[in-house]
Parts: sequence; structure tokens; C-alpha cells
Amino acid sequence: MQEETRQSKTEAAYSLLRRDILATRLKPGAALKLGALRDAYGVGWTPLREALSRLEAEKLVTAISNRGFAVAPVSKGELEDLARARMVVELPLLLESIANGDEAWEAAVVTSHFRLSRCKIAPDDPSEAAVDEWDEKHSAFHDALLSAARSSWLLRFHATISDQLRRHHRFLGLAPTLRAAEGRQEGYEAAVTALREAMGIEHHTALMEAALDRDMERARRLMEEHIGYTLHAYIQAGEEAGRRKRSDKAGGRKATVE
Repeated sequence: MQEETRQSKTEAAYSLLRRDILATRLKPGAALKLGALRDAYGVGWTPLREALSRLEAEKLVTAISNRGFAVAPVSKGELEDLARARMVVELPLLLESIANGDEAWEAAVVTSHFRLSRCKIAPDDPSEAAVDEWDEKHSAFHDALLSAARSSWLLRFHATISDQLRRHHRFLGLAPTLRAAEGRQEGYEAAVTALREAMGIEHHTALMEAALDRDMERARRLMEEHIGYTLHAYIQAGEEAGRRKRSDKAGGRKATVE
């Protein structure tokens, strides 16, 4: 009974930490101090350490020698690498799923698309609740598209890539763009337009129709385009914020020298 209780607490700590890391409520690079986590999540030292070790194995957390744990960092280079990995993994899964899909698969795809279409996208509603809902329904739609695939290893790789992409998108592209738009800072219009295109239902509708028509060549091409649109949108969305940050740092260094 005691062992079951410990495992239950570890699972709870793991789920809460993982949720907040993927949603970037725990920021990439942020130190994960056990005392603060214990107070925030109401769990003890041992469950926290075990949960952090599991998250380290998933590359969502990094262990720092003699300094504990930190949220794994994100970068533009890694975002590009993840998009390439997504292309390699998701395309064959999509084609396999289309080949194997039955009526239940078709119904799941249609239902998940409808639910996604009912969500507001971040440029229209930047609230955390709306962003979380779109994120959940968007993941569900892509999961439904691939759900008839039979390669368990490719599906496992896809899940890992998707989790990493989610937090890269939110931290590098979505958050800085919405902040810029809110403050009406120069250059936000193009970034918001790119986000609106990437998050819009139109690309997802075209993907659904190609999949249901069992048109593998059109589905493959649309998925390639969709991944490309998404990468472009989130990179463009984050570049202006990155330039401002580099400029601020350069200004600080110059002032120090003088």
C-alpha cells in the first residue's frame, strides 16, 4: 500500500510538471528548485525527484551538475531540426494510416476536425485558456489522422517530437508575437498574419479531405506544405523578439565597456 501511494504521488508530480513544461508555464531554461516545486504542487521530495528523472529521460528537463534540474532549453536551430524530424516520421505514418483506415478512423478524423474548427485561434483570442484548448484539439486532429498507422516505434517517435514542437512553438513564436501585437510594436503584423495562416482551419480541412479521399499523393504534399507553413510561421513570429533581445544585450555590453 505504501509503495502504491508513493507511485501515485510520483505520477501526480510527473503529470503536473509535464503539463506546465509543455505549456511553457515553466519556462525553458528555468531552474527547477525542489523547495519551490514542493510548495507549488504540494508533493514531497521523493516524488519530485523521481518525476524529474522521468522528465529528464524525455529531454524535457536537464540535470545540472551540483545544481539540480532545469527545464530543457529551446532554440531556433532545434525547432528547425524538430520540423525535419517531423517530416521524416509523420509522412510515412500518414500514408500508412490512410492505407489502413476504416470507417471508425474516418469518423475520428471528421470529429476531431470539427472540434478543432470550433476553437478560436490565438490571434483572435490570446487567452491561456483559448490557446490551451486549440493546442489540445490540434494535437487530437493530427493524432486522429495517424491513428490507423501500425508502426508503434514511429508513433512513439512522433509523440516525442510533437511534445517538443509544442513548447518550441509556444515559447519561440506564439508568446512573443502575441506580446508584440498587444503592445503594437513594429513588425507584429507580418508575424500575426503568419500565425493566423499556420493555425487556420483551411490547411487542416484540405488535409482531412485528401485523407478521406485516400489520395495519398495529395495528402503527402499537403502535409509537407503544412509542416513548412508551421515552421515558417513560428520562426517569423519569434525573429523580431529575438532581434530586440540581441539588440538589448549588445547595448548592455557596450554600456558596461564604456
